[in-house]
Amino acid sequence: MPITYQIDADKRTLWTKAIGHVTLQEVINHFRALEQDPQIPEHTDVFLDLSEVDSLPEPAQLTIVIQELARIRTNVRFNGCAIVATSDALFGMMRMFEVKAEEFFRAMCTFRIATEAQAWLLLQQSSVDHERANRETGQTGQTGQS
Repeated sequence: MPITYQIDADKRTLWTKAIGHVTLQEVINHFRALEQDPQIPEHTDVFLDLSEVDSLPEPAQLTIVIQELARIRTNVRFNGCAIVATSDALFGMMRMFEVKAEEFFRAMCTFRIATEAQAWLLLQQSSVDHERANRETGQTGQTGQS
């Protein structure tokens, strides 16, 4: 199967990898599997590795993917999304996807290098954890003045 995923429940991260020629139906099936997976955290970060994909989605297909994101939004909520795309064409399409899909993610960024994507996602997770801790302690993150 060209799309596989693993869930790290402790880190609330979905690690998704696509390989080879990926079809729109396989992407839709992936979203349906996520929607039904009882292990998926309520809010999850996504590391999407497309470095071994050799197909390119058409702009109309990205629109359908956006519709799928909207459809599963009640069951699967995404925080940060780091995308790794090494080919120029796929990198460009994923940058376009970022713009179209931004409402479904807290933050989203496309990278050419996996380690840079991982570092960015870790920074996003730290930011969310810090905000969550502030809410729990009643802090707003603002500094007071005397």
